[in-house]
Amino acid sequence: MDDLPFHSVTWTITFPGRYDSLAKISQFVTRVAGAAGLGPTAVFAVEMAVDEACTNIIDHAYGGEGRGDIECTCQIDSDRLTVRLCDQGRPFDTSSVPEPDINAGLEERREGGLGLFLIRKLMDEVHFEFTPESGNVLTMVKWKEPSLD
Repeated sequence: MDDLPFHSVTWTITFPGRYDSLAKISQFVTRVAGAAGLGPTAVFAVEMAVDEACTNIIDHAYGGEGRGDIECTCQIDSDRLTVRLCDQGRPFDTSSVPEPDINAGLEERREGGLGLFLIRKLMDEVHFEFTPESGNVLTMVKWKEPSLD
């Protein structure tokens, strides 16, 4: 059975860009991450990264609640889980966000940038793109741990 090719499975759900959607989005990605075979630590990392990203979409791309939707696509492949978040909010340029100085004292730190830093630490791959047709597209990948068989 192990020699059969694995075909990817994809689910897409669109949620209102509202804070009360965050729990539903979290439930969706958590269930898919578990179905993908990720361990508890990896599932938690995916959940945290998606929650941070969706909060940023509501706060920064849309500038508040109820101004657009968040399309969440989860794809399970044999070796990874890919989560793609799409919104039609203000374009986001990751190069405009300075790397936070995590060694600085709280009073010395710049505001902003910690969420993006967290997302990059929690996930194995993070890609941002913007096109007028697609809007903002955040693609995050979590690799499956190799089995110890």
